[in-house]
Amino acid sequence: MMAIEERVEAVLRAGEAPNLHGLVVRRHGEVLVEHYGAGEDYRLGEALGHVTFDAATLHDVRSVSKSVVALLYGIALKDGLVPVPGAGLVAQFPEYPDLVADQSRAHLTIEHALTMTLGLDWDESVPYTSTANSELAMEESPDRYRYVLERPVVEEAGKRWSYCGGGTTLVGGIIARGAGRSLAEYAREVLFEPLGVGAFEWTTGDDGVPLAPAGLRLRPRDLATIGEMVLDGGRGIVPAEWLDEMLRPRVEIGANFAYGYHWYIDTGEPRKIGAHGNGGQRLFLDPSQGLVVAVTAGDYNDFGQPSTTAVMKAIEQDQERRSSR
Repeated sequence: MMAIEERVEAVLRAGEAPNLHGLVVRRHGEVLVEHYGAGEDYRLGEALGHVTFDAATLHDVRSVSKSVVALLYGIALKDGLVPVPGAGLVAQFPEYPDLVADQSRAHLTIEHALTMTLGLDWDESVPYTSTANSELAMEESPDRYRYVLERPVVEEAGKRWSYCGGGTTLVGGIIARGAGRSLAEYAREVLFEPLGVGAFEWTTGDDGVPLAPAGLRLRPRDLATIGEMVLDGGRGIVPAEWLDEMLRPRVEIGANFAYGYHWYIDTGEPRKIGAHGNGGQRLFLDPSQGLVVAVTAGDYNDFGQPSTTAVMKAIEQDQERRSSR
């Protein structure tokens, strides 16, 4: 029977993951696989050219950023810097009195943003290269917070999951306001430095504000370390009680697949947890096996994410083998 590293090596030899940039697999803290590739890369829309990746190379984690924002919210909540998730959402932005007074939005809560159940007119189903994509349109607008909050209400909040980086933008703004510093500065102080993550970047918009939904850049090793912290109950950095709340299935996405607070949850047995980003960025956690998988890849705007899919298939085959023993 092939070990996990042999299965991954077979995928790489077969050329099934041509755009794999980085891969770190750990089980109970032991490194099973660490691989780096080369290829064309981008910092959001900015071309970086051909990059040869190694353990020190930062990489966009795209929407894995959202899951990190959820961790930061839990820390800020513990420190009394942000309201509870059940608090009103629009009320956190009093600079828009017309929206605060709009009774059709009064029911919206921070939790609706964290669970992507806002019920607003929002579409991220097209590539992130056009303002037909709501997140791109938000960044092109004069005021990203107002842009999200004034989207037409199209359905009852809290009922249906609909992918919305605008919600993360609002959550990131609430954290920054409560902390009195930028999201990146707060992340450095309360999460990255305590974890020993020394190198990171958080890409900003034209206004210098960190892009909460997708701007974080990390090394795969550090992405894996974040995953290990989650499996370890937060290590006193993120409250364990918050992790329980964050990772509780709250809205169904598909069969045995749900969403918590900005994290994906496979509700089958054994339960698995994930954070996903455009291009094949992935943080995958299997608590039953103490397994952490961190992937960076370059399949941007390819929703099939073939390189990551091929690698994860090999890893899942190994998991099934171990579970059947």
